[in-house]
Amino acid sequence: MPKGSKRDLGRADAGSTPAHIRVFGVELEPDDRTYIRRKLGMKLGKFASSIERVSVRLEDVNGPRGGVDHACRVKVVLSGLPSVTYVEQNASPVAAIDRALAGSERAVRRAVRRVRMKPFKRMEGRRRTGEHAPLH
Repeated sequence: MPKGSKRDLGRADAGSTPAHIRVFGVELEPDDRTYIRRKLGMKLGKFASSIERVSVRLEDVNGPRGGVDHACRVKVVLSGLPSVTYVEQNASPVAAIDRALAGSERAVRRAVRRVRMKPFKRMEGRRRTGEHAPLH
């Protein structure tokens, strides 16, 4: 199998990443939205089978006063798991976006790994008698 095919195996492309991008108080160019979608595909595409949707919110926290005032909040809704939210602040909106996407990738990886590594519980007594587990 060619190396390029292996690299793309299990990854979603930027166009199929179910993302909602919201901006409050910050001007974003159309290229910036494309950049966010491309980065989402690169960072979270490998978890596409576990992700229902992604929301990226970028806002200017301090308004025109300046300082560390761009906050990027990434919320990833996972199938059958609690949602993962990661927030990052930086003076530059692009840096806030990059760091928030990197942090959300780590958080999603941890959440998915936790479920995959969780041992199955055995029902020793119920198996022998043929009883079924109660539905709760």
